[in-house]
This record gives sequence, C-alpha cells and structure tokens, in this order.
Amino acid sequence: MTRSMTGFSRSQAQGEWGELVWEMRSVNHRYLDIHLRLPEALRSLEPAIREAVGKRLSRGKVDIGAKLVAADTTQTIELDYDRLDALGVALAQVRERVIDCQAPDALRLLSFPGVQREPETNTDALNRDALAALEVALADMQQMREDEGNRLATMLRERAAQIAEYADAAAIRVPQARDSWHHKLRARLAELEVEADPARLEQELIFTAQKMDVAEEVDRLHSHVTALESALDKNEPIGRRLDFLMQEFNREANTLGSKSQDAELTAHAVEMKVLIEQMREQVQNIE
Repeated sequence: MTRSMTGFSRSQAQGEWGELVWEMRSVNHRYLDIHLRLPEALRSLEPAIREAVGKRLSRGKVDIGAKLVAADTTQTIELDYDRLDALGVALAQVRERVIDCQAPDALRLLSFPGVQREPETNTDALNRDALAALEVALADMQQMREDEGNRLATMLRERAAQIAEYADAAAIRVPQARDSWHHKLRARLAELEVEADPARLEQELIFTAQKMDVAEEVDRLHSHVTALESALDKNEPIGRRLDFLMQEFNREANTLGSKSQDAELTAHAVEMKVLIEQMREQVQNIE
C-alpha cells in the first residue's frame, strides 16, 4: 500500500468535561517529526499521543492541535475559606509594616490564585475520550494518505512504463544509428580521397559500435521498472527505497545519453530524464 505523507483530519468529542476538537496536518519529511499543541489539561497525554501516532505513521512532519472547551461551571463560585483567611492575615501584616498600603477590593481578592476553588474535572473520562477521538483523527489521516498514495502510485507506474518504451526505442535505434555513422565515415573518407587501412578502419568501426552499445543501460532500466512495480506492491513504507531507485534511473539515463551519437537517441534520453524528474518530485511525498 503506497501512502503519501500529505494529509489532514479533524475529529470531535464531547462529555461531561466539555468539548474537544482535534486537528492534524502532515507534510513530507525525512523522518517522523511530531509537533503538539495541547491545552494544559491534556499535557499528561503527550507520551500516549506520540505512541499512537508512531503506530500508524512512519514518516512526515505531523502537526497536531487540540482545542478544549471546558463544561460551563460558572453558575456557582466556590471559595477556599482557608486560603482566603490566610490571605487576610498576610494583608494585615503588610498594612502593619506599610502604613499607606491600600487594602484590595473584593473583586481583586477573588482573582487571587487559590481563593476560588477550581471545579474538579473527571480526568480519567477526559483522557479516555480524548485518546478515542485522536484514534478517529489518525484513522482519517491515514485513509487520506492512502488515497493520495494510490494516485501517486498510478502516476509512477505510468511514467515507468513510458521510460521502458523509450528504452526499447533507444535499443531499436542503436543499430540504425551505428550503420548511419559507418556510412558517413566511409563517405567522408571517399570525399577526402583517402584510402584507409582496412584493419584500422575495421578497428575504428568496432570501437564505435562498442561505444554506442546501450544494451546494458536498457536492461538496467527495465530492471529498475520491475523493482519500482515490486516496491509499489509492498505494504510498508517505501519512500526511501523509491528515492534510491530514482537515483539509479537517472544514472542509467545519463549514461545512455552520453553514449548517444544520434539525435533520435539523444531525444529518447532527454524524454526519459524528464519522466524521471517528474517521478522524483512525487516520490518525495511518499511515506
């Protein structure tokens, strides 16, 4: 299964603790790089979140954000009277030492940390529901990456098939190009009225034939096409394998082009390099 590293997903969860929204985005990256933006109430879940992501994704820069809206608890305000009494004692001691110090009003006292009791949140329920919603978002993300990966795999197969066609066309063209070069060489010698040494001429023709031979490059290109097809059928991350294959494709196309003594052969090599570059750009997005 070919998977892209690009994706987006969103999921929601609700409970007595309030409402939670997960959003995650991923783009291509050499490794798995997870960035979290969590509210304070979910900080303790960070190890579990990273573990859950790592089980589903192996590569990509993944940004995960959570927005938590706590349940409305503003109908009543509970005071911590021990904290308030302690604050009053401390304020009295300050006024004894600083005569001109003004006492704070009631609203300011209410805003002092610890004076109002924070409503207790059912942490276990929140954590359980948050992780369940995260799994939904991860499943949606993985499905989107698989859908995009299938489209990329189709494109790669089409380009690889075209490369194989150009390689075969180059192999067919080589004998014609060689014969044409031999004919031009003999015509040039005749034009110059030079009688070449038959042995020397035969040696030159053999050397040129060897130099123009692209059978090895064509065989390797077909081998790389087969390796590409095999990789695309694997149910595992294949991005790095494909990246290496693109380097091998490019090497053989360059070698074939360097052996070209013919405009048509050069054109085949150029078309192959264009296709390989198109493939290489898309391979960068594959997990």
